[in-house]
Order: sequence, then structure tokens, then C-alpha cells
Amino acid sequence: MKYLKRAIREDIDHYLQYFPVLLISGARQVGKSTLALHLGIKTYITLDDINMYQMAKNDPKGFIEHLEKPVIIDEVQRLPQLMITIKEYVDKERKNGEFILTGSASLSGFKDISDSLAGRIGIVELYPLNLKEKYEKEGNIVDIFSQDLDAFVLKKYSNSSIAQNIIDGGYPEILKIDNPKAKYLWFSSYIRTYIESDVKELANIRNMDKFINMYRLCMLRSGNIFNQHELQKECGLDNKTFSSYFSVMEHTYQVQKLQPFFKNELKRLVKSPKIYAVDTGVLCHLLRIEELESYHSSPYKGDILETFVYAELLKAMTYADRRAALSYYRTSDKKEIDFILEFSNMVIAIEVKSSKSVSRSDFKHIYHLAKEIPNSFGKGIVLYNGEDFLKLDENMYAIPFGFLI
Repeated sequence: MKYLKRAIREDIDHYLQYFPVLLISGARQVGKSTLALHLGIKTYITLDDINMYQMAKNDPKGFIEHLEKPVIIDEVQRLPQLMITIKEYVDKERKNGEFILTGSASLSGFKDISDSLAGRIGIVELYPLNLKEKYEKEGNIVDIFSQDLDAFVLKKYSNSSIAQNIIDGGYPEILKIDNPKAKYLWFSSYIRTYIESDVKELANIRNMDKFINMYRLCMLRSGNIFNQHELQKECGLDNKTFSSYFSVMEHTYQVQKLQPFFKNELKRLVKSPKIYAVDTGVLCHLLRIEELESYHSSPYKGDILETFVYAELLKAMTYADRRAALSYYRTSDKKEIDFILEFSNMVIAIEVKSSKSVSRSDFKHIYHLAKEIPNSFGKGIVLYNGEDFLKLDENMYAIPFGFLI
């Protein structure tokens, strides 16, 4: 299978001109090493190599000084203290683009180290493939949503491949497998390797069975309000242990919290975050959804579909030209909008529906928000399972899921 160009590649080329250190951070098997190896840099080492690991651990200063630059250092989370040595090296004579690091955990998991590299390191977060990357299409859905959408009205977009893309998720290796049993084995192996490698490196997990149970329960809450007290009770964990375990899941890009939308003029908003799995393939695996029939009949279908849209927005935001904040909207009287994209001068409300038809009533909570924030409201979007791109009112659009491709 040929290499699929990652949409963030052009941004990386720019970042290398301004930072001496660039970290490509993302979940295991997301394609970090492959991306780094396509940057045209000759020197490559991985800390998965036991010999390289021992050399770097025993004499970090000598190891860094003798490497031919620029250099790619893969799986740097295995030896996070190496970051201190890299900082000392670049402080002697700052030269941009010398170190390209990859890691399966975010630097926020190593706060003291990340603070010491402030101003010296650019951080790129790489997520599983989005639809545009899979189908080698140009454009960024966040940028597109922020522009005038009238040119797309009445055009048709097929949704026929969406369900299979949801089941498969976005990990590049899955695209090479066309057998459901083989996919099942890959996901099982992925989760086991993640637990045995990344988790053990990042945290002192005393009871691995409880962590695995918590991992599964948190993933299965995807698309719902994050109720820590309820989850703690179900997992049998105290507050401190649960918070520590959940932090590991966040830092290794397995789950993320989505914070509620906030504006000073809005009252009675729910303050609890929601929780989302980052990849629908892993989520479907945990739900034992392997084929289209089990997906369409699943009682979790709505949550999975919402998770899929969340992931597409999250991935697009990493390389969008226009920076946006992502949140959700819910009031105490249960007016809810799945996603809010907030730009510097505009708010876009996005609702997700699994139905094949759409009407003005599907926009009712979006209309409510538009009245609450008339000066900053930009447009409302309902993503749905039909084929027609429709404009139902001024700045109110019904958009097929197939438009995301």
C-alpha cells in the first residue's frame, strides 16, 4: 500500500524553519514514524532499539552531541529525561530544524520537561487518518465550514462509505486489512500493546486489571457527559487513582474531554465536560461491532456517529488555516447542540443526526443559541444521513456526512 500524505506535512516543513526541536506526538500506530521518515532526513534512530536506548540512558550528553544532525529520534517518551540534554545542546548554539522527535504520549504528561523546552520546541499532534487523508482529497472541513456554503447547496454527496469508515477508524494499518477477523485481531493486539507498553512506561499502575476495566468503561461512555463520581464507583477506584489513570488515557491520545461552550451573556449552562474516544475503530471493537449490520442495529449508533464527527473536527483543527476552539452546548433545561466551533469572530453550531431526512425542527436548539448570541452567531449546520446539501434558512444548512470526504 502506498504512503498516504498527511495533511499536516506542510505545516511541519514550516515549523522546522522556526524551532530547533519539533515533537510529533500521537497515539501508538498513528503514523508518526512514517511521517518523520518522509521528511527527507537521513539520520534516524529509535529508542525501541535496546542498544540505542542504553547508550542514550548511560551517556545522554555524549549520545546527543555525537548524533549527525538533523536527526529523527523515535519513541522519545521511553526516555523523557533526554529532553533536558537536548535543551542544553540547543541552548549552546540554536539552530532550527535539528531535532525531530516522535512520542506516543503528549508532553503535558511530562510538565517539568515541557516547561524547560518552552520557546525551543514546536509540538505537532498527529491523529488517525481523517476522511480527506484516506481519500487523498484536498481541503479542511473546519476551514470549509467557516466559509460561505451557498456554492454547495443542492449538490449531492454519497454516504455509502461512511459506516464502514466509522467501523474501521483511522489507524493506517487497518486500511491494509480487508478481513473482519484480521481487523479484530489487529485491534485486540493494539489495545494489548498499548496497555503493556505505553501505560506501563507512563504510570505506576498497581492493578492492571482495574486499569483495563476503567479503559473500557471510559471508552464506552464516548459521546456522553463525563461523570467522574459515577465512573469511579463503577470501576472501584478512589478519586486520586482514577484521576491518575484517566490522565494516562488522555496523554496517550485514547480519550479526550470536550469542555462546554461558555459566553458571559449565557446563563444556566451545564458545566461538566463530555468524553470522547479518539478513534471509532477502537470504540467499535470494544462494542463488538465488526460489520455493517451490527453497526446499524447497535443501540450505541448515535454515540458512535457523534464520536466520528468529533474525531473529524479534532483532526481537521490540527492543520486548519483558521484556528478554532471546539466545545459543546447544553443548558440546564436540556437544550443541547453537539458541537460548537468558535472562531475569533464567529460561532458555528453543529448538530449530528442519523436520519436520512432533516427539517427545521432539527435546528430548534441552534435557533435558540442564535437568539442568545446574535452578534457572534455565524451559521448552523445539521450533519445528516441524506444525500442533498440543503439550505433551510438564512445561515442554516443540512449537510450530508459524505460532504466530509
